[in-house]
Amino acid sequence: MHLHPLAVAPADIDHMGHVNNAVYLSWVQEAVVAYWEKVAPAEAVGQHLWVALKHEITYRRPAFLDDAIIATVVAERVQGARAFFSTLIKRGEEVLAEVQSTWCSLDSDTRRPSRLARDVVSRFLPD
Repeated sequence: MHLHPLAVAPADIDHMGHVNNAVYLSWVQEAVVAYWEKVAPAEAVGQHLWVALKHEITYRRPAFLDDAIIATVVAERVQGARAFFSTLIKRGEEVLAEVQSTWCSLDSDTRRPSRLARDVVSRFLPD
């Protein structure tokens, strides 16, 4: 699990006075990549890139300027070159959004799908 603080910028606010739904997607991408960079060894970070394949976002409540928001990222499973993450975006105890996402690991040189080594996967999915 990874806790990732998020900042609401003035540009994130839409015509309705709250964070635009599209911003949540960038927050999820930021949080998942930060999780990868925190947990994976430097060598693996250099050898792999991540691309999002799918995001399913369920919006629960709006976020506003100056809100203290935390994204909680959990790696659920790894299958081949794909990794499945669950992300909760919260303001305090309030869930603002729930996100299920699928990512593909790419070899940083060839840009082709690449499986992660078992020892790297075990850092995200301990027994």
